[in-house]
Amino acid sequence: MQHELILILDFGSQYTQLIARRLRELGVKTLIERGDLGVRDFRDAAPIAVVLSGGPASVFEDGALQVDPAVFQLGVPVLGICYGHHLMARDLGGEVRSSDRREYGLAELEVVEEEPVFRGVPKLQPVWMSHGDLVGELPPGFEILAKTPTTAVAAMYDPDRRFIGLQFHPEVRHTRHGTEILEHFIELAGAHRDWNPAALRHELVSDLERSVPDGRVICGVSGGVDSSVTAILLREAVGERLVSIFVDTGLLRKNEGDTVARRFAEFGLDLDRVDAAERFFSALSGVDDPEEKRRIIGREFVAVFEEEATRFPDARYLAQGTLYPDVIESSGVRGTAAVIKTHHNVGGLPERLGLELVEPLRDLFKDEARKVGEELGLPHEFVWRHPFPGPGLAVRILGAVDRVRVRTLQEADAILIEEIRADGLYDEISQALCILLPVKSVGVMGDSRTYENVLAVRAVTTTDFMTADWYRFPPETLDRIARRVVNEVAGINRVVYDVTSKPPGTIEWE
Repeated sequence: MQHELILILDFGSQYTQLIARRLRELGVKTLIERGDLGVRDFRDAAPIAVVLSGGPASVFEDGALQVDPAVFQLGVPVLGICYGHHLMARDLGGEVRSSDRREYGLAELEVVEEEPVFRGVPKLQPVWMSHGDLVGELPPGFEILAKTPTTAVAAMYDPDRRFIGLQFHPEVRHTRHGTEILEHFIELAGAHRDWNPAALRHELVSDLERSVPDGRVICGVSGGVDSSVTAILLREAVGERLVSIFVDTGLLRKNEGDTVARRFAEFGLDLDRVDAAERFFSALSGVDDPEEKRRIIGREFVAVFEEEATRFPDARYLAQGTLYPDVIESSGVRGTAAVIKTHHNVGGLPERLGLELVEPLRDLFKDEARKVGEELGLPHEFVWRHPFPGPGLAVRILGAVDRVRVRTLQEADAILIEEIRADGLYDEISQALCILLPVKSVGVMGDSRTYENVLAVRAVTTTDFMTADWYRFPPETLDRIARRVVNEVAGINRVVYDVTSKPPGTIEWE
C-alpha cells in the first residue's frame, strides 16, 4: 500500500522528530530528509505537503543549510517553522532581519486571521518561541495570521500557493493548541489519514511475506517491546522459519529472563535463550568508566550472538527491532553519520554472517511500534513498559559491576516497580529507575551501626524523552519505597530521590 506522505526537510532543529511524530499521530506518514535535499531526489515520493523545520542557525550565516527553490514549485502546501519560516520569507521575496529582542520560551500569540490554521482556537494563546531573527517584511502574496508583542509576523499565509510560515513551534507541548494547528495544515493538504495501527499491522506482515519468501530468519530479541513486536510480526509472516535468539546478559531486571521466555511461550514462539551472564561479568570486572562499560557490553553481545547464530547454517536473514529514530541517526540526515549503538543493534553481523538484514519497524517511532504491538495482542502492561537501557543495569550501577551489586539493584528496582504499580502510578510516570551509587553512608539498624550503599530513585514524566520533569510522588509512596528497600535489600541503608529535570540532567545517570 502506498501511503500519503508529508516530507519534512530537516535544518537541524532539536524538534524535527517531534514534528514527524505529531503529524503521524494525526494519521499521516512522514519522512525526514536533510534540509538541503534537492527536489529531484524526493519528487518520486510524491509528498502531499512539505514541512521546513526549525534550526539552530541564522539564514545569514555562512554555510547555513538552504532549501532547494524548486520546493516552492511542487504545487503542494508548504509549512515553514522558525528557521523554515525565515527561509520561506527570504526566498520568496520578503525580508528577514535580526531582532532587537530575541524570543525564547513562552510568548503570547494574538491571532489576527483564523483561516486556515487558527480556526477554533483562542484568539490569545501561549506558544513556544526560539528565535533571534524575524520576518521584517512579508513576501508578495502573503498576509499576517498572528503576532506577538515583539514579533509582528508570528504567522503568515499565502492562500494561492497554500504556504504557511510560523515563527513559533506548534510541535512542542508548550504550544497549547499546536496539535489543532498541525491538524488544520494536513486538512489544507487534503490528507486521507491512512496511517493507523490496524493498517500498519497487515501491511508489515504482507511486506515480510514478500521480502522473506523462503529460508530461515534469525531474530535478535532483548525482551523489550521493539524486538518482541518484530518477532511476532515475523511469526505471522514466516511461521516456523523463525528462530528468536535471546542473549541473557545477567544485567536485566529481576527474573526478566524467565519472564521473556514465558511471554514468548504464550505466543507460541520458540526462544533460543543463551545464558551469557558469566561471560559479561568477567568482561566487566573492575571497569567503572560508563562508556567503556557500554563498549564492552556491545562487543560481548555481538560475539555471543554471532556464536549462537552459526548454529543455524540454513539461515538467510537477520531481523532486528530498528526504529525510525535509529535510521535517522545513522543516515546522516543531520549532516553527520552517527553510528547506531551496538548494544541496541547487532551492528556488522549481517555482513559477517552473510545474512540479509530485515527491519520491519524501521519506518516507525516507538509509540507506533507499541500500538502495533497492541494490535498483535501483546498486553498493555508489557507494550507500555518504561524504557530500559540496552546495556541493562550496568549503567544504573555507578562504578564497577559485579554479581552482588547487580543482585542488590535488581531487588531494589523490583520494589520500586511493585510500589508504583500498587498505587496506580505506573502509567502516569514515563520512566522510573533506581541507581546504585558508589557511595556509602552511616546508618543505624536496631542497636547496630551500619555503613552501607546509597540508592537513588528517579522518576520522570515526558512526552518525547527530549525534555523531562521529575515526578511529584505522593509522600506516602516515597516513604513506603524507602522503608521497603532499607528493610528488605541487604547492603542499602539510605534512599534519596532525584529532583533534577532534563535539562540540565539526563534521565539515566550514565
